[in-house]
Amino acid sequence: MSLPEQKSSVTETDKRFMALALAEARKGAGRTSPNPCVGAVIVRDGQEISRGYHKKAGTPHAEINALSKAGDKAYGATMYVTLEPCNHTGRTPPCSHAVVEAGIKRIVVGMTDPNPLVSGSGITYLREHNVEVLAGVLEEDCRELNRPFLKHITTGIPYVIMKAGMSLDGKLSYQKGVPGKMTGPASLQKLHEIRNSVDAILIGSGTQLADNPSLTTRLQANGKDPLRIILDSSLRIDPEAKILHLKSDASTFIFCSDAANEKKIESLSKIKNVQVHVLAQDQHGYISLEQLLRFLGKQGICSLLVEGGSEIHSSFLRQGMVDRVMLFVAPLFAGSAGNSLLDDFSVKERKAAPMLKNVHYLPCGDDLLVQGDIC
Repeated sequence: MSLPEQKSSVTETDKRFMALALAEARKGAGRTSPNPCVGAVIVRDGQEISRGYHKKAGTPHAEINALSKAGDKAYGATMYVTLEPCNHTGRTPPCSHAVVEAGIKRIVVGMTDPNPLVSGSGITYLREHNVEVLAGVLEEDCRELNRPFLKHITTGIPYVIMKAGMSLDGKLSYQKGVPGKMTGPASLQKLHEIRNSVDAILIGSGTQLADNPSLTTRLQANGKDPLRIILDSSLRIDPEAKILHLKSDASTFIFCSDAANEKKIESLSKIKNVQVHVLAQDQHGYISLEQLLRFLGKQGICSLLVEGGSEIHSSFLRQGMVDRVMLFVAPLFAGSAGNSLLDDFSVKERKAAPMLKNVHYLPCGDDLLVQGDIC
């Protein structure tokens, strides 16, 4: 989308305060869906007056939170906001109107809103009411923060992150069907930070049976559990499995095929915070991943962390449904007996292989996090 015509150029001060607005916006990661993460900072004479961020869908937006803290000091000030102010009435009134009413004289916007209900109209309204607007400041950083929202608002399906902890020889475990730690404590800490920032986390029935995981977020403070999803076509899960009996505010969704036992569907559905959903099978007899993503998108899920195992990773990758890859690589060789990262997935040559772009490498203790976007 092309940005509206600018009247002023970007300064280092603009970048500095937009960076503060981005830091504010990140506080809402994993908590605002289906809305975006947005942060706002109000400045007068080079000094910060107030800041705010969007905390949850249905609550005041970042601009309103910042304006409420600023009060009368907002009059004649500059606002920095990571996303174009909304110009329509949804669960909350239009932020563009509130900005004008508060007397903000200049607004610096990170990126325009791809939502068809906004899409430049917020900036147009502000300019029509004599507010100077500078758009596109740290735009790539703002887009990176809201990739899940951008995909969901334009396609209706979640942004999919493929995550795994593996050895140098591509193994997820030392022995098939037997759990065992592959990566170290620093990687585990980083994993819980990632879980804290996504809407949902997904595993297959094989991983559930082998590991009996809880899939919760374990942080010292302010951790949020994502929605837990298990793909279990024939409902092999034990009704006493750990994941079904957690003290957690998040729900557990089990997806099965129409061939699953109806009595087991009924009994599992009676467990608190557990829902069983029946989806159609694809041509190979597995749960349709396309239908799954459409279903989750309609539930307002913008980001999905796929944690495996190998059949699940292979299916998502084979069907071109992975947006981002995050692989924690441990500095060890696990041998040939364990589960590999991919199962029933092959390519004939380099040019046919899924490739990563925008690759970043992050040390996590002795491990290395390799992450990038799927081309």
